[in-house]
Amino acid sequence: MVDRNKIEQIIFEAIEDLNFQRPQEDQLKKSEDTVLFGYSGQLDSLGLVDLVLAVEQKITEKLDKVVTLADEKAMSQKKSPFRTVGFLAEYICQLLEEEKDG
Repeated sequence: MVDRNKIEQIIFEAIEDLNFQRPQEDQLKKSEDTVLFGYSGQLDSLGLVDLVLAVEQKITEKLDKVVTLADEKAMSQKKSPFRTVGFLAEYICQLLEEEKDG
């Protein structure tokens, strides 16, 4: 089973990296409830791409796994995995579980 807390920590590290490039008033909070994208989201499409790439890279570095987060499967989800940090963590856990089982 994939450790969801570990996945959240990886996302938080990616957020820290992204925050270095953002003005103080636009910093993303490291919280499961942080709204990333969509209505009242804190990221525009380019910011979301930056975050997704950073998370993918950190997963490769820390877990020695390669995941693609922005694909047709992600876009077809009823609940967007990019809406909040929590949804993103859930989605990553799901992908890693499928890879392990597959």
